[in-house]
Amino acid sequence: MEIVTIRTAKTTLAQLLARVEAGEEIVLARGKVPIAKLVPFRSLTRGRRFGALRGIVSVGPEFFSPCPRRKSAAWE
Repeated sequence: MEIVTIRTAKTTLAQLLARVEAGEEIVLARGKVPIAKLVPFRSLTRGRRFGALRGIVSVGPEFFSPCPRRKSAAWE
């Protein structure tokens, strides 16, 4: 992990971002005091997989039956 001053980061931002994109972590410092870290972005969501809950969750036939009138009136 390399420490880079803000002044250097301003002039070489494109090169620093290319290195971060390749997986390197870079610390930005004001003088000798570290203040921030550049790290590669990793998506938090993995995407949905159809059928991932098969065998874990089941829906009974009552789910598909009509709602009682008093419950459906509350929705309107």
